Amino acid sequence: MLNILIFALLYFCQGSPTQVEEVNPWVRCSMDYLELLKDRNDVSDVLNTLKEAEMRDLAESLETKEEKLAFWINIYNAHVITLLLEDPTYFEDKDVFFKERDINIAGINMSLDEIEHGILRDSRIKWSLGYLQKWFEPDWIRILRNEEVDARIHFALNCGAVDCPPVGIYNDLEVNSQLDKMTTRYLNKKTTVEGDKVTTTPLFSWFRADFGGKNGIKEFLVRFDIIEDSDVDLSFSDYDWTMQIGEIRAI
Repeated sequence: MLNILIFALLYFCQGSPTQVEEVNPWVRCSMDYLELLKDRNDVSDVLNTLKEAEMRDLAESLETKEEKLAFWINIYNAHVITLLLEDPTYFEDKDVFFKERDINIAGINMSLDEIEHGILRDSRIKWSLGYLQKWFEPDWIRILRNEEVDARIHFALNCGAVDCPPVGIYNDLEVNSQLDKMTTRYLNKKTTVEGDKVTTTPLFSWFRADFGGKNGIKEFLVRFDIIEDSDVDLSFSDYDWTMQIGEIRAI
């Protein structure tokens, strides 16, 4: 069954011959989704392929952390763009925008919040700063989720606002270096250093447990060469929630 599914994927989600041979076919499909949106082309074939996937086949194919990261980051960003292109006013009610189950993957209607906090963040409760995990989750989240929180996702997911990170197209072969690059770019743009006073994005504050608390945030900034030393006075800027369709950029 899996071989048949992969053949169908390669039919609907075609990249270059080299990419088809090397990149996980589901990741390739998510990349094609963004490529089509980049040129404002029709995405109905890709959406149908995603909808008609078999859940077990999807879970077995997206086996590694890298495959899960690349696929779900691409799907999240592509869906945000799709929603905003269809109806920009949808963004006015952000509670609905992020919680509405309006993307169908493998026959399951899922929301942006479920992709971000359930699958990518190992079932973290959204408003707990990352410290609390949901005990009871649907079976589909439990079999699809990445059971390791990679804090770099916060600088890769585009939520449809001015201050959101730009949209890259990730693949499972290079996702670690790609996330490092996008994280560095975003933090360089959003961080101000004045002596020992550092002001940076509130994304750190909202998800502080993902970074290991306030000291972990400082070490994260050192790791990405944003600051030289962790002995700083750290504060967070405001976030511009003005709606803006994310620009899809090369990584």
